[in-house]
Amino acid sequence: MRIQLASVFVDDLDKALHFYTEKLGFTKKTDLDLGGARWLTVVSPEDPDGTELLLEPDTHPAVQPYKDALVADGIPATSFAVDDAHAEFQRLRGLGVQFVQEPARMGPVTTAVLDDTCGNLIQIHQQ
Repeated sequence: MRIQLASVFVDDLDKALHFYTEKLGFTKKTDLDLGGARWLTVVSPEDPDGTELLLEPDTHPAVQPYKDALVADGIPATSFAVDDAHAEFQRLRGLGVQFVQEPARMGPVTTAVLDDTCGNLIQIHQQ
C-alpha cells in the first residue's frame, strides 16, 4: 500500500494552480474537465510519477468552517518536505509568498508556515 493522492481544499482552482506551480514549483500533472467539475493535480518535478496533490474546490458546506478553524488555530493543512528550510523560505519570500511562521527548529526538524492564498496554511519542513 502506498499514498498516491492527497488533497488540499482551495477557494479558486486557477489561483491555486498558479500558486502551487509558479510559487511553490510543482508541475501540473492532470487537468480534466468533468462536465461542471475539474480534476486538477500537481506533482513534484523531482518525482513526476509520485504522490499527486489534488487541488480540490472548497465548495462543500463543511469545508469553509474546517479551513477557517485550522487557520485560526495556526494549523497547516499539509506539509511539504524541503532540503533546506531556510533557503526555501528565502526563495519563496523573494517570490512574494507570505509566511505566518519563519523557519524554526522543532526538535529534529525545522519548519516554516506559509499562506497559500487559497485559504490554507502550508508547512514546509526539513528533517
